[in-house]
Amino acid sequence: MELSRRDFLRIAGAGAGAVALSSVPVLPTAAPSRYAAFAAPLTAGLSDPALQPKFVELAPNALDPSFLFKDLNERGGPATRPDFRLRARQTVQQTGLIEPKNGRRLTTPVWGYGDSTVSWPGQTFQVASASAGGADETTVRWDNELPNRHLLPVDENLHWAYSLHGAGSANGVDYRQYSIRKNGVPMITHLHGGNTDFQYDGNPEFFYGRQSLVTGPQWDFVDGGFTNTFRYNNDVPAGNLWYHDHTLGITRLNVYAGLAGFYFVRDEIDTGTADNPLDLPAFPYELAYAIQDRMFTDRGALFYPAFPGDPFYDDFITGQGVVLPPDLFPGGGPTALAEFFGDHMVVNGKIWPKADVEPRNYRMHLLNGCDSRFLVTQFVAVNAGATDPSSGTPVPFWVIGSDQGLGTPAQTDTLVIEPGGRYDVVVDFSQVPAGSRVILKNLGGDAPFGGAFGGDLDPDDLFPDRQTDRIMAFDVVVPLSDVPDIFDPDSLSGYGGVGPENTTRRVALFEGTDEFGRLQPLLGTVANDITGTNVATAYTWFQPPTETPTAGDTEIWEVYNFTADAHPIHLHLVNFEILDRQAFEYDITGTQTTTQHNGTTGEAAEISNIRNLTPASVGSEYFENAPKDMVTALPGDPDGAPPTGQMVRIKADFSKSGRYVWHCHILSHEDHEMMRVLQVG
Repeated sequence: MELSRRDFLRIAGAGAGAVALSSVPVLPTAAPSRYAAFAAPLTAGLSDPALQPKFVELAPNALDPSFLFKDLNERGGPATRPDFRLRARQTVQQTGLIEPKNGRRLTTPVWGYGDSTVSWPGQTFQVASASAGGADETTVRWDNELPNRHLLPVDENLHWAYSLHGAGSANGVDYRQYSIRKNGVPMITHLHGGNTDFQYDGNPEFFYGRQSLVTGPQWDFVDGGFTNTFRYNNDVPAGNLWYHDHTLGITRLNVYAGLAGFYFVRDEIDTGTADNPLDLPAFPYELAYAIQDRMFTDRGALFYPAFPGDPFYDDFITGQGVVLPPDLFPGGGPTALAEFFGDHMVVNGKIWPKADVEPRNYRMHLLNGCDSRFLVTQFVAVNAGATDPSSGTPVPFWVIGSDQGLGTPAQTDTLVIEPGGRYDVVVDFSQVPAGSRVILKNLGGDAPFGGAFGGDLDPDDLFPDRQTDRIMAFDVVVPLSDVPDIFDPDSLSGYGGVGPENTTRRVALFEGTDEFGRLQPLLGTVANDITGTNVATAYTWFQPPTETPTAGDTEIWEVYNFTADAHPIHLHLVNFEILDRQAFEYDITGTQTTTQHNGTTGEAAEISNIRNLTPASVGSEYFENAPKDMVTALPGDPDGAPPTGQMVRIKADFSKSGRYVWHCHILSHEDHEMMRVLQVG
């Protein structure tokens, strides 16, 4: 059975807007009573986003020199001999949350990366590329100092680090003997966008526990054995990478707790300095913001749903007729849920912050670090002090690059940012009157993304009294300095793409159900004879690799989306060129059985007769003419008869051999089997 987008959206607003605690009864789901129920403040126990301050806290700039990691040999500027020893551990942070009754500032326990101190997000790496005189690689020792208790509820029935049955390892270890209580929270850091040797790439089965006393099964296949000192290739062009935890089955939880940060490579062209050859704005006119969504308790703690009565539980469990066995899920949980949408917007660890700017061009690196939320962003001009963006006028801006470097510039007033995606934009604040405010607005919904946004959204796509339509503000209140402001998009040469391909590979995106009947997104393959029967096969994570390019090959991947929603697809190791899209029709002729990690079975749709492929396009709100490591695989018409989908083609050069992965970057999806090994050999 497949959960449709419409089924989810029909009741998502009630479950998410209510933000009920597990001890609070589920609120009614019929539309009229749902809106009536939210005329009052939100359910006791969780923070009410409408009562939290907007645009009061100053947004930390992840490129501020005070926020950059200083390596062991250098002081200031891009590190040319980068050598770091960092740790992941728990800390307490002020996010801007207050107690609405008295205005008292609240603190939030979080996890962070750092050296002497840790923070959420972790401090920023800024390194010089080898071509710019930097070292060939960055060396980082990642020490696991996480506690013996997770900040968030862990579903131990999921396929996760401490549930592996032998795991195919050389020594046949059964990881069920380990636990967070005894061995600590496992972690493994992935440099997202890195051209990294596989041992250091952050493969989910390369996890290790507190003080590295427990190590994941894949270390048994690495010459030299375990190490927590990783080496990252800097012989690459300038790019906006980021780093985050990637532990099998709990990536969504570890990242939600705070384990993420920026990693910038600078080269001789994009230097990050004021005298750069492209006349790009440089610090203090270059900003980097990680945008995330969260829920909090009314005492300031992070909240993540996993029990009956929690947001989204009815959407994906009881509302879909799923009965979880009480011996495995006492009290109905904790259980993984298919997606998560927070009701508080957070930028670099601060709720709805602001920045004071001059009337000039600013360069911004925007990262969507959300679990499931697609952002559809605009910069809108409003009056000074306004907090509601709904009446604002969009301000045009330039998009000059994306995930892994500069692209062909394009001017727009709307930009889709997929989970895991990064975009490099330049905004000219001289377009608005001095003293006014510009709000970074979100036109995307509070529900799975199918391509619609703004006025095309159904009311059920939105939280009642929603505050997630605003992200942060820019107050144009700083006098113009005498620093030259000479940005010219025509000075950028544009994106040249990836070289000639060797072969074409066809892969697939599915929605199925696991052994308990819970929604389970999956990846798979599509046969070369796409018009035949049973042409697409769904796989779970641990099954033998099916994506096996040879090192040095350049491949075109055709990504067929058979689901009702968009999925942000990420390939490790490579950057790729997005070529084109095609719509198609297909038949569902039954169900196929999927193998689960514990020897049980689930199911997915059986696909046959893919046909009538016709060119499809996306609007100017999608920026794809740049080196990417993320691509949005859009769905077809959810109400189409026969079923329709969309196929997107990408082209990538696989430059290193080893065991990598590819997956959906909706973190709740990759934790529940929408991830596969990418074996380059």
